[in-house]
Order: sequence, then structure tokens, then C-alpha cells
Amino acid sequence: MSLDKRISEAEDGVAAMAERPVFDATITPHRSLSQNGFRLVMTLVCLASVVSSIPFMVLGAWPVAGFFGLDVLALFIAFRVNFQTARAFERVIVTPIAVLLRKVAHTGEEANWRFNPAWTKLQREEDEDYGLLKLSLVSRGSRVPVADALSPAERAGFADALAAALAQARRGVNYQR
Repeated sequence: MSLDKRISEAEDGVAAMAERPVFDATITPHRSLSQNGFRLVMTLVCLASVVSSIPFMVLGAWPVAGFFGLDVLALFIAFRVNFQTARAFERVIVTPIAVLLRKVAHTGEEANWRFNPAWTKLQREEDEDYGLLKLSLVSRGSRVPVADALSPAERAGFADALAAALAQARRGVNYQR
């Protein structure tokens, strides 16, 4: 094997290590109700609505059954909107050469930021009672909020992990691995 080829392979290996993520996290909005749970809730609401409207139908007050149906329809629409907004996410990737932030809204709109880890810092807005309220990436005058979908306690853990990753990226690539 020639010396030039070995040097080229070594440079490729160094470049690959420099681009290897130190930190990679995807943040999605929390939803406690799964699709199966949604089906169960809607089935129970429909059954309760039908059972509750039967006495009114028997008494001749049939328009009341329509209002029960409107309630079920309104609840269905509210759940569908909630599930659609759950498609939003944020992805943060820290490598020794870049901090990449990608935000995708529930509508599919996408925004991307790229920062140099040497110039990027975390800005925290904390409250004594509530914990970490806001977290932002700040670099060269631009400030981008991150982890808005997390609770204050989760945001604090995320901030600690991201700060450690930024410090590791600033130290550079560990070639011993």
C-alpha cells in the first residue's frame, strides 16, 4: 500500500470522527393518549351518548340526540387536532465541527440552524419556584429557543446533557477511541 493511499485513508478516518455526533436528541411534544386509547375513549363516549339520548328519543325530544352527537363530533375534532400538533419535533445534533438544530412544525414547515460549537453557549432563564423556564442556543448575536416542549425538570436535564456535549465538542475529537 502506498504512502499516499494510507495518508488519504487516515484523513478520511479523521474526517469521519470529526463528523461523528457527540450528542443527538429528538424532542417531541408529550402525548399521554395513544391511538388505541383514543379509540377506547371515543367508543365509550359514543356509547354513553347513545344510552343517554335513548330516554329523550322515547319521550319525543329527539333533537336532544342531535346535540349529544354534536358533543361527540366536537370531542373527535379536538382529539384529531391534538394528534396533528403532536407531529412537531426538534432535533439537536452536536458534532465537534457543528451544532445543528432542526425544528419541524406540525404543519411540516421546517427551520434549520447551524452553529459553531466554539461560539455557541446555552442561555437559561430560571425561576426559583418553577425551575428552568426557557433554554436557548446563543451564537454570534442570534438566539434560538430549544426544548420548549419539555417540562422544566426535563428541560433542566436536557440542558445539562447539551452543555456537557458542547464542552466535549469544544475540546475536540478524541482520536483514541
